[in-house]
Amino acid sequence: MRKRMLMATAATVTGALFAAEAMAQQVTVMSWGGSYGRSQVEAYLNPFTAETGIATTMVDADNPATPIRAMVEAGNVSINVADVELSDAIRLCDEGLLEVLELSELPPAPDGTPAEEDFVAGSLISECAVPSIVWSTVFAYRTDRMGDTPPTSIADFFDLEAFPGRRGMRRDAKANLEMALMGDGVPADEVYDLLMTEEGVDRAFAVLDRIKNQIVWWEAGAQPPQLLADGEVVMTTAYNGRIFNAQVEENQPFNIVWDGQILDFDLFVIPRGAPDQEAAWQFIKFATDTQRLADQAAWIAYGPARLSSAPYVGLFMDGVTEMGPHMPTAPENLTNALVNDFEFWADRDVELNERFNAWLLN
Repeated sequence: MRKRMLMATAATVTGALFAAEAMAQQVTVMSWGGSYGRSQVEAYLNPFTAETGIATTMVDADNPATPIRAMVEAGNVSINVADVELSDAIRLCDEGLLEVLELSELPPAPDGTPAEEDFVAGSLISECAVPSIVWSTVFAYRTDRMGDTPPTSIADFFDLEAFPGRRGMRRDAKANLEMALMGDGVPADEVYDLLMTEEGVDRAFAVLDRIKNQIVWWEAGAQPPQLLADGEVVMTTAYNGRIFNAQVEENQPFNIVWDGQILDFDLFVIPRGAPDQEAAWQFIKFATDTQRLADQAAWIAYGPARLSSAPYVGLFMDGVTEMGPHMPTAPENLTNALVNDFEFWADRDVELNERFNAWLLN
């Protein structure tokens, strides 16, 4: 009897110690805020805490790549996981600012397909990053500020004569230069070849010159739908999921123009020297499994980065809206789409943003 009591007591104490250890751990995820951040909290953070007992919290940044660099270089990393764009993941990894991950440990698809074969082609290419979503930069307009002939092409975004009014654009060279060239008639499959030349860069800035005095610049992903809602602009570039949420949840009179969209990936990374790296890696593996990526698509219109997630994507969290047609990867939305060239931006981001910032001041 005494032995059984001792064993029971030991088991209770051991369980309590494991629980205390889990609660002592903390996974802080830095992401982009707004409806996107909420989708991650609902699909990843809350379920991860419920399953593991490890506390989670979300912090926002206009672009998490910037504070990652500052924290690592200062030797004071206060977050565990960050959500970054693919070109930033490549560059930060190459510069030694991210931890190398054991990608072979990622969970397989439900049918046993290895993770490396299950992620969308071209996304699982960095040893420091695990993809989560496919998203796109699009432009959207207010339907109540347009006449009988609304914009239908990327060229219309740069046409102030046919479509007068202020435009919103992200304060960054990336996406703006590509959209400018497509708006000037350059086919999507020729954009990066042209941007590799001085002539092509000059041409892109010349197109931006046409609307420069009508541009309202934004930096955070939550700003474009707010600019539209407040009537500050008649159309704006934006992340497609942010516009979707404003349309469906807030009933805003917005419409997305998919022509000229630029597809990209976001990925989870661990900054070099981050605390609680074991818990951070546990979180990433959990958040990027098949079911969790499908769960996020119930909160925002971004495509899961795993092929096996597609059959599990159904309705928006309102229980009514079918998500499929609103995904950037829907076939009808890909007729004139451009996939972001991560290598181009990993190599030329600094150079082109220096020119972009100088152009802003002229």
